[in-house]
Amino acid sequence: MPTTNAALSSYLHHLPSLFSEDVFLGRFLLAFEQVLTGVDAPEGAPAQGLEQTIAALATLFDPARTPEGFLPWLAGWAALSLETDWSVVQQRAFLSRVIPLYRRRGTRENLRELLRIYTGSDPQISEGGDSPFQIGVHSTIGVDALVGGSVPHHFHVTVAMAAPDPARALRQRQIVTALVNLEKPAHTYYDLTITFSTMQIGVRSTIGVDTLLGNLPAAPA
Repeated sequence: MPTTNAALSSYLHHLPSLFSEDVFLGRFLLAFEQVLTGVDAPEGAPAQGLEQTIAALATLFDPARTPEGFLPWLAGWAALSLETDWSVVQQRAFLSRVIPLYRRRGTRENLRELLRIYTGSDPQISEGGDSPFQIGVHSTIGVDALVGGSVPHHFHVTVAMAAPDPARALRQRQIVTALVNLEKPAHTYYDLTITFSTMQIGVRSTIGVDTLLGNLPAAPA
């Protein structure tokens, strides 16, 4: 059976005319062309050749463009441990910003940015400060009434989660706590409050899906 030109490598055109019509050489070169360019690759073989892979190598180092399977590998280059239940969008966001954030590690701005990436909302971080004693404003014993000044090296973090998920509430608290522990100065300690949007009939009110009554479950000791 005669062999058609479709079964021969286009690399024959780069050879002297003496070899350009050699059927055996055309088939021989076709194997290299398939590996390098992916052209006419057999079933089950990568459709992208080595040339395209090498040309696109820079995308592996781009958090926005690297394949999802390479995200943990890229995170290792940035000394970042990705949580398995983070969405791909969150993983890419952390990777794209983590290096600049390292320069501000231990600052309020750095912690606020990390929490903003995870929660999608603007967290509130307040340091201990002296509040004037005002009846009905700052006067609750054990809450906001202080005698002798504020507690040193202490701050409070309030994080709002957009959509309450009772099944993941504890895990969400653990992730937020881990982020705060990672970024806070070693000599400081804090209180953490996580709030959810209020119940709205027809918006956030599905029992067992996005309705949460009471406080979040306490983290295990």
